[in-house]
Formats: sequence, structure tokens, C-alpha cells
Amino acid sequence: MAAKRISLCAAALLWACLLPAAAKDVPIPAVVQDHGRFALMVDDAPFLMLGVQANNSSNYPAVLPQVWPALDQLGANTLEMPIAWEQIEPVEGRFDFSFLDALLKQARGHKKRLVLLWFGAYKNTGPSYAPQWVQTNRDRFPKLIDGQGKPNGVLSPHSPALIAADKKAFIALMTHLKAADPERTVIMVQVENETGTYRSVRDYSPAAEKIFAGPVPDVLIKGLGKQQGDWKTVFGKDADEYFHAWAFAHYVEEVARAGKAVYPLPMYVNAALRDPDPEKKVDPINYSSGGPTWNVLDIWKLAAPSIFTAAPDIYGHGYADAMGQIRQYTRPNNPLMIVEIGSSSDFARFFYPALGNGALGFAPFGFDFTGYSNFPLGAKKVDAASIAPFAANFKLVGPMMREWAKLAFAHPTYGVAEPDDHAAQTIALGKWQAKVEYRLWQFGFPEWKGLFETAPEGTENPSGGVSLIQLSSDELLLIGLHARVTFSLAAKDSKEMVYQHVEEGHFEKGKWVFERVWNGDETDYGLNLAQPRILRIKLQAY
Repeated sequence: MAAKRISLCAAALLWACLLPAAAKDVPIPAVVQDHGRFALMVDDAPFLMLGVQANNSSNYPAVLPQVWPALDQLGANTLEMPIAWEQIEPVEGRFDFSFLDALLKQARGHKKRLVLLWFGAYKNTGPSYAPQWVQTNRDRFPKLIDGQGKPNGVLSPHSPALIAADKKAFIALMTHLKAADPERTVIMVQVENETGTYRSVRDYSPAAEKIFAGPVPDVLIKGLGKQQGDWKTVFGKDADEYFHAWAFAHYVEEVARAGKAVYPLPMYVNAALRDPDPEKKVDPINYSSGGPTWNVLDIWKLAAPSIFTAAPDIYGHGYADAMGQIRQYTRPNNPLMIVEIGSSSDFARFFYPALGNGALGFAPFGFDFTGYSNFPLGAKKVDAASIAPFAANFKLVGPMMREWAKLAFAHPTYGVAEPDDHAAQTIALGKWQAKVEYRLWQFGFPEWKGLFETAPEGTENPSGGVSLIQLSSDELLLIGLHARVTFSLAAKDSKEMVYQHVEEGHFEKGKWVFERVWNGDETDYGLNLAQPRILRIKLQAY
């Protein structure tokens, strides 16, 4: 009898070992912080999201076969996909999760992770993805009233009925997801999409006016170090916009908190942007007032603690705009995550400063083969040529994305992108500095007259960039493309610098795998990254 019991125990142990990961207790993804740096933990280890956001109307089973091939060409490990309220609750109280189930199954089959985009009451501020029973019932779900007393078209964030209905649907979604996805295929959820209001700074409905005339919530008073009073008294000329930001952030918090109570996946919001230059005084009527724009992030943070970050949707062509947004959304309490960026080639270079600022992920918008393009925000059409600049970056980092994420969580990171004027840049690295130059041949120096009268083919438009992880005071991990990097001592003293070693290689199962040493021509004229490269560098002063 004892032998039989031992045999049964052995069989049970063997069965447990053979169970697929889905049947075991897979850790829920989480965002963690340590020493001022952040990591997205997936399967209990740091994960770098190399993503793509599908087009808005690609969220149907029949269309998915046109989505996955684009991810494969790109080298993406994650798909961001809308889940629309109208799709899961077309009739109030009756839920349909058939698309989500199909999406989960296919994502696993293609070995991709998912980020779900909850298109609830707000999508690009509007209610177009809310069910018809919400959109057409103006008595139950009132519209926002603008400063001229007219309905704006946006659903009022002050409506208790709207909050309750949106929350109920989101709870149903998260409840189903928790049961249907023990494998943790879904790693994050975006709550609503680009909240805010165009053409009206805030809601002027009677319900909103009553709240506006009342006291500012204590959490804002304490968090911002203000004296109690009504909104106008406390915030003066900014009162209307700050009030509207509080309203939307409070709305999102209600929905997110309810969903996380069921299934605590990391949740974030995305932002339709305003000009990143704080010196430019822009009337909030000209951008998405109330949404998580950089000037009201402090209010969003206090009002919506269930949201781990606000992510910028970068579509402004040009170096100054993109870099300005990256700087504004990289904060000690707001980890950078690029969940939407334009798909035209000029945006690909910003992958490198994103990593340099500790980004948890990077995802161009609209790369699927459904035939839609959002030009002029992105590429004129989606094809191999438009995908290629992004694929070069993803395929460089993809095989080492776990190692990069782990090292970036433990060490300082830096990154730059080629400016529109191709100007050189300098990265400060303690006692060292790195000069990054563009449009140079791999041999020789620019001051050699005649050699650099023409630039290498393919560098006419800005496309270069580098990212660095400083592993120790003298050791660095460098990745990049279309750039020359020259290291030197920061201090102007009598010491000289030498490369102790420059190794090209790759990571395999968490270990650095040496391929070759760079020396001679490959180091005499800086480290030239004419192609995507991974280099491990040790510097020495003497």
C-alpha cells in the first residue's frame, strides 16, 4: 500500500512538471521601481516591450490574419489592440468577449504579448466607441457643455451614470480576462484613450459649475501645497484647466481602481499632446484640455494613483517636438513609455533616446496590413519599406530585450537621436564623455578635406541614434545605428584615454557572447555604427 502511495505521489509530481505554464501560478505583470529606475516585470523578470499598435478598426477576428505578419516583419514582441465598449456590451448588461478570446488564442500561437486598449467612453476625447445605448441617451449620459452653453460632443466626466456604466463594463472585461488568461499574455491595460476636450477648456454644465464653485479636493490641496478654497481662488487663471484635469483623472481612477480590484494588471493612460516648450503660452482651448498633458501631470498623479504612468502619443514631426515630449514625460514618478509614435521613418530614431531615458516600451502606430494609413501623421503606406527602419532597431534589441531591461533597471542609461540638422551631440558619463556624430564615413576625420565632401548614401534624412548603459565607471554597453561615437576624458588634464577593449557580441540565455574585438581602423576613427551593432566597451585612463 505504501508503495502504491509513493507511486501515486510520483505520478502527481510528474504531472505537475508536465503541466503547461498556463496551468501554473504565473506571476501577474507589474511595474516596479528601485533607485529611481523602473522595470516592467513579466514572468517575474524585466521585460522591454517592443510593440506595435494596430489600427483602430483591426479589432475583429477576421482582420487578425492581416495583423500578425506585420509584427513578425517588425520583430515586435507585443501587440497593442483596442477592446471597444461597443464591441463587448452592444446591449446593456449583455457581454460578448468572443474577440478577446480569439485575440488571446492567436497571440499565444504567434508568441506575442498583448496590451489591451480600453476604448470606453473616451477615444480621442470622443464617445465613438461607446455603445449606441450610451451615445444616444443624452438624458442619462449628458454631453459636456462648452463656454458658449452648447453641447461639445464629449460625454461629461461629471456624470455618475456614465462612470457607473463604464466601470461596470470594465469590471466585466477584467473579470473575463483574469479567467481567460492565466498565462498572462496580456501584460498591461490602457484605460480610455486620449481623454480631454478640444474647443472647450472644461465642462460648463450645471453639474460641473456646482462642483467648480465648491472646495478643491483635499488630496490636491495637500499634494500641491495649497491653501483651501474654491477652484478659482486656489488656481486663478489655471483654474478651468486644472478643474477639467481633475475631472478626467478622477473618472479614469474610478474605472481603473475598479478593474484593478478584480485583476491588478499595470494600467496607464495615453496623452494627446500640447507643445512641450514651457516657454510657449498655449491656450488650452487649442489642445486636449483636461487630458494628461505634461502641465497637469501633477494633478493626474494625485487624482489617479491606480495609473502607473501617462504615456505621450508622439506625432509631431521634428526633433525638437519629439525630444521635448520625451523629456516632459520622463519623471521620477512617471516612467517613460512610448505607446504611440508615428510610423514614418523620421520617428524610428527616437527609439534610442527612449531607451536612454529608461523607456519600458516603444510602439509605432498602425503597422498592420489592413490597407489603412494615417498619413501625414505616419507613413504614406504600410509596407516592407516603411517597416524597415523600425525593424532594424527591434531586431537589434529583440534577442537581448530581457538583458537590456534587466541591465537598464540596475544601471544608468543614456541615449540620443540624430537632430534634424545632423549636429553632433555630447553625452556626459562621469569622468568620460561620448561625442556622437552623424553622416560620416567610417574611415577618417571630417577635417580631412575632400574625404567628407559627400555623406554616406542613405544618411540624407536624420536616422541615427545610440543608447548606452553604464555598467561601471569605465564599462559601457553601446547599441546604435548610423552614428559615430568617440569617447574621451571629460576633464582636460594630462591624462590620455585608451580602449582597454571594444568587443562586438550578443547575449544568449542571459550571458554575453563574444564575437570579435574591434581595433585598428575600427577604433582609430571612433566607433562607427554604420549598421546596427552591440558593443561592450572598457575604457582606461593613463
